[in-house]
Amino acid sequence: MDESFGENYVVVVLDWERLMTLGLAERQGDLLDDVIRFCDDAVPSCSVYALLHRERDRLFPDELFADLFSDRGRRSVPPSVVATVMVLQRLEGLSDREAVERYTFDARWRYAAGVGGYDGGRWGRFAHTVLVDMRARLDASEDPKRIFRVSLEAASAAGLVGARRVLDSTPLYDAVATMDTVTLIRSALRGLLRVADEALEAELRAVLRSGDDYATAAKPQIDWDDAEAREALIDSRARDALACLVLLEGRQLGPELCEAAELLATVVGQDLEESDDGTLRIAQRVAKDRVISTVDAEARHGHKTAARGFDGYKGHVGLDPDSEIITGTKVTPGNAGDAGVAAELVEDLTDDAAGGSVADDGEQAPAGSPRRRRGGGGGKGGRTNGSKKRAAPAARTRRSEARRAARRAKLERRGKQAGGAGTDRRTVYGDAAYGTGGFLDHLAAHGIDSRCKTQPPTAAGGLFPKDRFAIDLDADTVTCPAGVTVTIRRNGDGDGIASFADACADCPLRANCTNAAGGRSISVGRHELRLAEARAQQQDPDWAADYRATRPKVERKLSHLMRRKHGARRARVRGRRKVDADFNLLAAAHNLARLAVLGLHSTTTGWAAATP
Repeated sequence: MDESFGENYVVVVLDWERLMTLGLAERQGDLLDDVIRFCDDAVPSCSVYALLHRERDRLFPDELFADLFSDRGRRSVPPSVVATVMVLQRLEGLSDREAVERYTFDARWRYAAGVGGYDGGRWGRFAHTVLVDMRARLDASEDPKRIFRVSLEAASAAGLVGARRVLDSTPLYDAVATMDTVTLIRSALRGLLRVADEALEAELRAVLRSGDDYATAAKPQIDWDDAEAREALIDSRARDALACLVLLEGRQLGPELCEAAELLATVVGQDLEESDDGTLRIAQRVAKDRVISTVDAEARHGHKTAARGFDGYKGHVGLDPDSEIITGTKVTPGNAGDAGVAAELVEDLTDDAAGGSVADDGEQAPAGSPRRRRGGGGGKGGRTNGSKKRAAPAARTRRSEARRAARRAKLERRGKQAGGAGTDRRTVYGDAAYGTGGFLDHLAAHGIDSRCKTQPPTAAGGLFPKDRFAIDLDADTVTCPAGVTVTIRRNGDGDGIASFADACADCPLRANCTNAAGGRSISVGRHELRLAEARAQQQDPDWAADYRATRPKVERKLSHLMRRKHGARRARVRGRRKVDADFNLLAAAHNLARLAVLGLHSTTTGWAAATP
């Protein structure tokens, strides 16, 4: 307990992590409870409420969250109850207060949480801050996405996750206002002054020359219709910022001060340029990685299409197209490319994917099961500390190949169970955003079939596109439509360029080929062969039919996820990490709703789905 004494008051900050012990839910159901008896008859067995009522203790046992609590202090609300409320909250797009109110008065929520009616003394209500506290504890833990992991493990154990994945992304609007340049600079300066100690703050204020005390977030009072007044305002606030940065240069700063100074330097440098007369003014451009708010410095301008922009983040998903179970999620700033995180969404398909040890029969050991001890240890058959023998490289290679083969076999069996014949090949589907050379190379390196569209080459103004040029990668040459052949000049990373500068001067096809004064040049990337192969493959009618039948399923799933505006399309938290956790929980909730429709139920040996 940390106490800070003021003149007339005492502020007490409680260490909640140490003062909270794990609360346990009542697992012996009350057969005479009116709410349970009513819902047993009225709630469909395929609803998420019925699934959570039946399988809550198996999906979210209180012990699953034991690492979040201490061994002393007051009892928490049972985590199984809180997890159930969090799942239903994300499904229905509710705020914390609304979710607790729904839990208190909606019989279906109480049925799902296993608390029944109001006369049994089993958590009739709790404060909305319990949900805030649970999210904070999960965020600080080593397994913050355990609710999603549990839903995916149950689906996998029931044979509902196959060997195919469909990838896509959707915009997530940020929870802050997009700031203009003046507001950004003033806000960043106010943040710097706020984290500075008294002596440093006095030094910083001494170099301010604009007359602005930066005490409030309100904009300065000027005639905003006067262009000269606007320019003077921008110049004066920018010079205040630069003066503060010059003062801090070369000093040893603490983490908070360093972060505030870096943010100030970023917002000053991204939007401004110096005019001929030395005045700092707003540049007529948009910086590539522009910070749009000091409140959420990780949000960015994004474009889902060339004509449709947004501010915030992108939510990326990987989906099993046969069962429509989400297998992976990721949140990135809005300006990030889809292909940049695609490899993370298909990690479970790669040969060397983690996720459990492989047993002798080729099956992967379930999460949490004992694993064979390696190295030292006192068990029978374990190596003693004095043993210096190591497996030969060839033996290690054979074991590694065996594990990878077992992993592939398991994925193929899952694919057959989930979708029948024709779905046992590991395959990834995606639109043209995923048809990049780097991602296609990644898939090929792991033996995964690609159904990712690759854009055909184009040229502005109806000029000859790139595919009119003959590229010979063996000879490293490019031949133009006029029959001129030049050598590709490669740089250090393998990318190259073929320039026809001299040959274009008197070429009769110049008008159809280039408008550049220096002649036509062709870029040849290090993934050129992979892209050419992909473009050829997608001309196959079978390839196109498979793509059209499969990829749209992820669009439907994204529409389900974005159905509620609050906490779905519009983020309800700030910062990429928190938005990522919230989006992951949203995916977990929809997975559980889907599993309810598929008839998931526990058995003596694990999980099973209803037979179609």
